[in-house]
Amino acid sequence: MKYALIGCGRISTNHIAAAVRNGFTIVAVCDVEPEKMEEVLAKHGLADDSSIARYVDYRQMLADRPELELISIATESGKHAAIALDCIDAGVNVIIEKPLAMSMADADEIIRRSEEKGVLVSACHQNRFNVAVQKTRAALEAGRFGRLSHGSIHVRWNRNKNYYEQAPWRGTWAEDGGCLMNQCIHGIDLLRWMMGGEIAQVYGQTRQRFHEYLEAEDVGVAVLSFADGSVATVEGTVNVYPKNLEETLYLFGEKGTVKIGGTSTNNIDVWDFADETDEDTENKGLKEQTSNVYGNGHTSLFADMADAIANHRQPYVDARAGRAALETVLAIYKSQKTGKPVKLPLEDASTLDMVGEF
Repeated sequence: MKYALIGCGRISTNHIAAAVRNGFTIVAVCDVEPEKMEEVLAKHGLADDSSIARYVDYRQMLADRPELELISIATESGKHAAIALDCIDAGVNVIIEKPLAMSMADADEIIRRSEEKGVLVSACHQNRFNVAVQKTRAALEAGRFGRLSHGSIHVRWNRNKNYYEQAPWRGTWAEDGGCLMNQCIHGIDLLRWMMGGEIAQVYGQTRQRFHEYLEAEDVGVAVLSFADGSVATVEGTVNVYPKNLEETLYLFGEKGTVKIGGTSTNNIDVWDFADETDEDTENKGLKEQTSNVYGNGHTSLFADMADAIANHRQPYVDARAGRAALETVLAIYKSQKTGKPVKLPLEDASTLDMVGEF
């Protein structure tokens, strides 16, 4: 698989690591700051690899490297859509870091154009590949929960001023959004996916409490009403003192209860089903070892994308999944802005609608 990376910031090391572990041929890397390319390559012992081309202009890279089969985009969020559309137009499959885009219009155009061009797009919601998440999904698909009553996601993390000063785009409406769009969107993706996906209505409240130097929120809560009558809650924040506390997903069904915990939904804290099996005993207390809050899922997501390309199928986490997570966050933002519940589907919304809110 001939691969390139666009954007060499904080998350890029996970992309390079996933490419290396999957045996991809790294053709090129691109960033407007050359030193960032060298830093991420050095982390993986690739600094002296002259076969990896370096670019400061991704359009030049696309023009020079027609052999590319897969590009991952790990730039600031506000540039995801434009870069993705250029890659799609060049006929290159893409993995897009979350969020897929910053507006519903851009997300819909990514889907439309990728289908028109026959190009595959994967939204980088890698936590779907966590062992605890996969086991829960299997139980859900097997009907072991029965009807779902309700669920919740809690992302209780810490981000201080130093974090935001590392990249001035963070916390801006044009390039990022707040904690719900940046930190909590992975959990929101898991919650919506597990609960069946079809949200009827969203009511949300967001605030900026401790990060007055940002444009966007540092805490948000919401109630989601699903089409099947079930309900769910969202709590996301970067205000937890003094460090990351947890990312926890709860699912409550008539025949089963699961709590996935840990700092990034990587442990099984509660696993109770009416039809208990020997495997259930093994699942209780499961802990997946991870080195950071991003977990181990990038490697699996990259492997799935390579297989999807080889076998002409949609990736496990496709662009529509990324759109659904984006839609949920934008619906919470719209509810905050209007002070009213928001009906889904959401046709037209953008983080820029929130300019001046706080």
